[in-house]
Amino acid sequence: MKVKAAVMRELNKPLSIEDVDVAEPGPDEVLVKTKACGVCHSDLHTVHGGIAAPLPTVLGHEPAGVVLKVGERVRNVAEGDHVIACTSMFCGACPQCVQGHPHLCSDRGACRRPEGAAPRLSRGGELIHPYADLGGFAEAMLLHSRAVVKIPKDIPFDVAALVGCAVTTGVGAALNTAQVTPGSSVAVFGAGGVGISVIQGARIAGARQIIAVDLADNKLANALKFGATDTINPANVDAVKTIKKMSGGGVDFAFEVVGLPKLLEQAFYSLAPRGTAVLVGAIAAGQTVSLIPGHFFLEKRIMGCMMGSNRFTVDAPRYLELYRQGRLDLDAMVTRHAPVDDVDEAFRAMEAGEVTRTVLTFD
Repeated sequence: MKVKAAVMRELNKPLSIEDVDVAEPGPDEVLVKTKACGVCHSDLHTVHGGIAAPLPTVLGHEPAGVVLKVGERVRNVAEGDHVIACTSMFCGACPQCVQGHPHLCSDRGACRRPEGAAPRLSRGGELIHPYADLGGFAEAMLLHSRAVVKIPKDIPFDVAALVGCAVTTGVGAALNTAQVTPGSSVAVFGAGGVGISVIQGARIAGARQIIAVDLADNKLANALKFGATDTINPANVDAVKTIKKMSGGGVDFAFEVVGLPKLLEQAFYSLAPRGTAVLVGAIAAGQTVSLIPGHFFLEKRIMGCMMGSNRFTVDAPRYLELYRQGRLDLDAMVTRHAPVDDVDEAFRAMEAGEVTRTVLTFD
């Protein structure tokens, strides 16, 4: 099957729109016609080299679509089903999986094609890598069945796609990773797509105060619509001092959602005693964080967050039900729609802070 795809061949270069061959599904694989795919900051980090990826690769890891074919052993979805896909595929047998942490699966290779097998994606015999084992910036995807979950057919594809990454990561960071408590105070450093999702997760959890921190005033105004109670532009004030003043001594939870060491340090210093800072953003390889150790005597802690500590097959339907109930606003998170040919413009708009999410749509 030949499809149009956005292929990354070099760092810091525009993506190449090419025709790519997609193989037939194997016994545990699902062929999905892509209907929508969100443009995530992790894709942009990869273009800039902040996240390593083998080249050439079809970027995109926040997709939704329709199942075209399934392999003979696939039981969780069938032809014609609407699905969303997530990079948190899992083997189901490693220690992390059997302990209930499939997002930390230590044997992703079990969900890939074995060495020597024909590649899922290729072009004229050249291996093309699907980014994050998905490759959503293409008209079709060939996926392991454990990377997809069936969704109701009345959910629009563009909003459903967001659950594949931004919502699962952000809402999950608040509900699953940090386990934000009712009546607590929260600071969120970064008000892009994932940051807005953290804010919504904290609101759903019952936080009494949610402080959004961002350099873009338009993003701060947007954050208020999604549940932030206060905003800070650190271009004008000292973020840590202002957070401590607003919260009466520090927040209970702080989330770094941008991927900058300085912001993680600020998130940590903005905590109240026994507070928790959560690293959600992807800090580039080779960078380090420097902290004053005395703060740890106040029993503050830092924890990492991998994809919102998700159990995707369980969490995704729950998030979509919250959307149907009007408690999780996905519609307003979609700022723009664009064809895959305009993916570089979507990256530009993201870097300029013009969008919460651009969603690429496919006919």
